[in-house]
Amino acid sequence: MTEKICNTDDCELIEKKIKSTIIFEGSILKLYFDEVLLPNGKTATREKVTHPGAVAVVPVNQNNEVILVKQYRYPVEKILIEIPAGKLDKGEPPIVCAERELHEEAGVKNGKLAHLVSIYTSPGFSNERMEIYIATDFIEESNKPDHDEFLALEKISIEKCIEMIENGTINDAKTIIGIMCASQWLKKHLP
Repeated sequence: MTEKICNTDDCELIEKKIKSTIIFEGSILKLYFDEVLLPNGKTATREKVTHPGAVAVVPVNQNNEVILVKQYRYPVEKILIEIPAGKLDKGEPPIVCAERELHEEAGVKNGKLAHLVSIYTSPGFSNERMEIYIATDFIEESNKPDHDEFLALEKISIEKCIEMIENGTINDAKTIIGIMCASQWLKKHLP
């Protein structure tokens, strides 16, 4: 006979880890193969990727244009249009990472940052949590991408960005969420 995890309504969806095995450990990700006890008392397996977390920023200049990054994404084998983003370094506050990534990828510094939303990027298999910000009132310089980043910058009005989301030209999840949240934030906070 198998034992249930809990007997209250609040716990009816929780799975309990029984065993965890690291399958792969890379410089950014770890892949686990876990055995879990289901709420009904049966067991199942789960594959889980752990990630240190990330930030993304919607930089909106005084002309109401978003500074977007065009880059090739190897896993999907396509060039995507995205908002600047990057991985958190160990112990790094998200806002510090946001400032760093803005400068590296978009050449933006000394701006005002406001938190828009926190998201889980792919909770079906990963614990990656991303903090998304909007940047305004900044200084534009030339960008300084990492040695392994090849980027092109584009400035596109927030209205045109929304059209590009609707027609599928922008199809990166963090970028869609960031632009839609930034659009609402701008309506509330700027004349």
